Amino acid sequence: MDSPGIQWYPGHIARAEKQLRQQLDRVDLVLEVCDARILLASRHPCLESWAGNRPRVMVVNRQDMIPPAARSCWHRWLQQHGENPIWCDGRRGGGSKALLQAAVDAGVALNARRQQRGLRPRPVRALMLGFPNVGKSALINRLVGRRAVASERRAGVTRSLQWVRMGGQVDLLDAPGILPTRLQDQQAALLLAICDDIGQAAYDHEPVAQALLQYLANLVPPQVDERLTGLLATRYGITADPRVPHRWLQAAADEHTSGCAARMARRLLDDFRKGHLGAVALQAPQPSPDG
Repeated sequence: MDSPGIQWYPGHIARAEKQLRQQLDRVDLVLEVCDARILLASRHPCLESWAGNRPRVMVVNRQDMIPPAARSCWHRWLQQHGENPIWCDGRRGGGSKALLQAAVDAGVALNARRQQRGLRPRPVRALMLGFPNVGKSALINRLVGRRAVASERRAGVTRSLQWVRMGGQVDLLDAPGILPTRLQDQQAALLLAICDDIGQAAYDHEPVAQALLQYLANLVPPQVDERLTGLLATRYGITADPRVPHRWLQAAADEHTSGCAARMARRLLDDFRKGHLGAVALQAPQPSPDG
């Protein structure tokens, strides 16, 4: 599938990355937040260099937006690859207790080491790191139990770093979603665009909507509900084959947006992002080289 060519690196991200580098020496723990729908594509390529030797916790947000069977497949695959992910739903609070406990446990280990060096205990300092709009701020608000940071369903809302105290045990650093200077993996960038995990100024909606249709047509259980094709026909009232994306999009545009494919593309993407097309995992675990 050809990518439409997606790049996005606005000024606030450049400033935030500079601020983040200045704060990294204060960070004890890195909480890597991913989007369950595009789990591999939303893993940040700079994580290794930024985290260094600090302990890390993989947080998979939006678990409610993929089928339970897909989550089970991913969980097994990640554990086989040395990860022990915490599955969360920032909108409803699922997984927030487990995430808080992981941060608290890291603080216990931190302060045990500090005590051995004759230092006083202090809260563990945890960094929430991830792409734009993967739900970092929503998770922080759930953990704190109040609207401590701005949170909306679009990329670029958080524009500067902010420390948030959770009781006396954890200090959380909410960072803007930070992108690499250049997105080398354009297939990953396309998935980020489909899920609205990158600014909409980075792409045209029509090719991204067509790519979404192509992905949906190629998915198989457990990634997607078997009723998807029927759901598309029922929701949009057309019989066009979504496996021919440009024809489906134009047929839907003729039915719903006075023939404007661009408006129909935005509508389709918005419906997907809000979960109106059901639970969908756009990526599946990669097979091991040895099969």
